[in-house]
Parts: sequence; structure tokens; C-alpha cells
Amino acid sequence: MIPYSQMTKEQLAAEKESLLASYNEFKARNLSLDMSRGKPGKVQLDLVNDMMNVLGADSDYKAENGFDVRNYGLLDGIPEAKKLFADLLEVEPKNVIVGGNSSLNMMYDAIARAMCFGVLGGKKPWGKQKKIKFLCPAPGYDRHFAICELFGIEMITIKMNSDGPDMDTIEKLVSKDASIKGIWCVPVYSNPDGITYSDEVVKRFANLSPKAKDFRIFWDNAYCVHHLTGEDKVLNIIDECAKTGKPDMVFEFASTSKISYPGAGVAVMIASEDNINATKKQLGIQTIGSDKINQLRHVRYFKSVDGIKEHMKKLADTITPKFEVVLSKLDSEIRPLEIADWQTPNGGYFISLNTFPECAKRVVALCKEAGVVLTGAGATFPYGKDPEDKNIRIAPTFPPVEELQMAMELFCICVKLASVEKLLG
Repeated sequence: MIPYSQMTKEQLAAEKESLLASYNEFKARNLSLDMSRGKPGKVQLDLVNDMMNVLGADSDYKAENGFDVRNYGLLDGIPEAKKLFADLLEVEPKNVIVGGNSSLNMMYDAIARAMCFGVLGGKKPWGKQKKIKFLCPAPGYDRHFAICELFGIEMITIKMNSDGPDMDTIEKLVSKDASIKGIWCVPVYSNPDGITYSDEVVKRFANLSPKAKDFRIFWDNAYCVHHLTGEDKVLNIIDECAKTGKPDMVFEFASTSKISYPGAGVAVMIASEDNINATKKQLGIQTIGSDKINQLRHVRYFKSVDGIKEHMKKLADTITPKFEVVLSKLDSEIRPLEIADWQTPNGGYFISLNTFPECAKRVVALCKEAGVVLTGAGATFPYGKDPEDKNIRIAPTFPPVEELQMAMELFCICVKLASVEKLLG
């Protein structure tokens, strides 16, 4: 293949005609394929079907402390669930609140509480301060950005480097601006780039000296055990903040949403003991406790961290072939043409691709018109605005491999077509 940049106008025009013919063939198939979100596929969900049988009619429904999980109480979760997540995330059970099925819900609630009541160490609720801002490493997770937008929090885009967010910029901004109240972080296999933060980056986070005394790092550790071809590990931010004498500066979140069931998993919030106590005081007005039956179900099914790790190996066996389909297609069809670049992650749920500037929206629109739905172009940036219009998040996990192969064939045609159009001006 000749790189498009080396083709003459005549060659590009001929390439465009050929691509349009292939594209129209796909349109005639009337496809309806979804690659818009990082959803588990059916085979992945089937791996945990036996979980539904661990609590039967003859179960004692008792937590290890004798508490009947069918009743009210245990606001912060049953002891064995707290211990399981504490072991998984290498913290103490006293640092853990076990919630419902969604870590996103727990993050939303943490922001809402900060807006209404403030956070430990703050003098005023965020919502009663003149203006508040959040730092948003991008490309990033669109739902983080949506929370900020809903609450009227101004977002500041931070560049992502190969080892994590641009710490030089972060350190400079937070040290000077008291209206900056937090930052979103996905430290392991980031969404969507698949980047894992380096030890240096984590230590620099723990050493931040924010001007705002009520500044919080929102550490969304969603993919901490979602290994595929490698096993990336990140430093423990809770430990690192404790070492620098700033234990209250971080809220960490995780869940089993992509380990067990997205709609019926278990989520946790992890923080300093003082943060946990302050949160429980407010949380106790909101609820008497999350679904403890589901917590017990998960503990009895996985039993231990080793049980989770064994399950994740099976899960990787179902997901890795899908990533291989995407990457092999990009390597064979796109790389020789020099029209896009992408990350090859060791784990996580996404592949992040950058087209020529001003081409991402066109690629997504072409795919949609031919029956393949992708995450909207721009979604990985604050306010849905990619300044260069080039980032596309590919989510390979939901479609079966056969459908994914078709979707990627079309995707590559659309990337080529948009690139040719761009070069032809």
C-alpha cells in the first residue's frame, strides 16, 4: 500500500471511487451493529450465571457477623464485602463503603454531596461558592464530564501523555486557583486510551499542594483487574496520599460492573477514615443501606481476590480475541496508509484512535449511515468538543466476533474515505 500522503490527486480520486463502491455495498446490507459503549457481550455475562444459584431458598442469608442481609442496616456494607474489596484494592476495610451496583452512581452522589454540603475540610458547600472548576484529562470518560456539566462545574481539559495526565499543568493550576475543586482520573487502562499511570505520576498526585483546601482527586479505578495481554499495576493512591500527610485528598471508586453484571454488580467508595465517617453521616440520611443480598451473593461466588483473578482470566479469554480483531484490522488496513494512530492497550475496554484532524465526525457519521453505531465523535472531551475532531473511541466488547469483523471492515473503509476526502480538500 502507498501512504495516502504520497498519492497524486488522480490516485486519491480513484481511491475515493473504489472506497465509495465498497461503502455502498455495506449500506445495502442493512446492518445494525452497536459499538457505542463498553458493554459486556452475552458470552462474558454467561460466565457468571452460576452466581444466581449461590443463595437458594435454604440459604441462611447471614453475613459473617450474624446479620440477616435481608433486613435494614449495615449502611457501609456487610463485613465480608468490605474485606473482599479492601483486599482487592489493598486498603483496610475501614476505608471502604460498599454501595449499590454502580460506581458512577457513587461518584455522582459524591459530587452532589460536595455541592450541597461541602467536603471534609471545606468551609462552604461547592454549590455556594462563586465558581468551581474540575480538571479533566482528555481523551477521557464522557460520563465524568456529563456529571460536571449537569452541576454547572467548569471543565478544564488536561492533555494525556503516555504515562498519564500532564502533571506539570496540573501542579501549576491547582496551586494557584482555589476554584479548582477536583480532577477525574482513570489510573489503570484509562478510558479510552488504555494508559496506566506511572509511579511518578501517582506520586506527583499525592504531592499536590492545591490552593483549595476542599480539593479532591476522583480516582475511578474501574479497570484495575481488567488485564488482557499484560498486567499493569498502579501505585496505591490511598497509601501515597497518607505518606505525604494528605490522606483526605482522594476519593477512590471501583465496581464489579464489568466483572459480574453491569446492572447488578457491587460498587465501592474508598477514602480516608475521616472522609468515610463524614460520608457515612450524610449517607445515613439518604439510605438505610444498599442491597446486602447482592453483596453476599458476590462474596460467596468469588470467595476471595484469587477467585476474582481466576474469573478475570476467563473473562480475558472472551475479550482478547475481540481486541485482536480490531487491532489486526487496523494494522493491515490503516497503518500502511499513515492516516491514523492508536494505542495498543494491555487491558481495559477500549481502543482509542486518532484520525486526521477534522475527520472523526465524518467517520462516525459514515459508519452510522451504513449501520454501525460508534461512540459520538467528541464524546471523549469536555462538553463533547474535540478541538481537533480526530478522536474516536472503539468499544469492541459487546458484538460477537463475527459481527465485530464486519463492523471493523466497514470502519476501516470509513476512515479511508474520510481521509481521502480530507486530502482532496
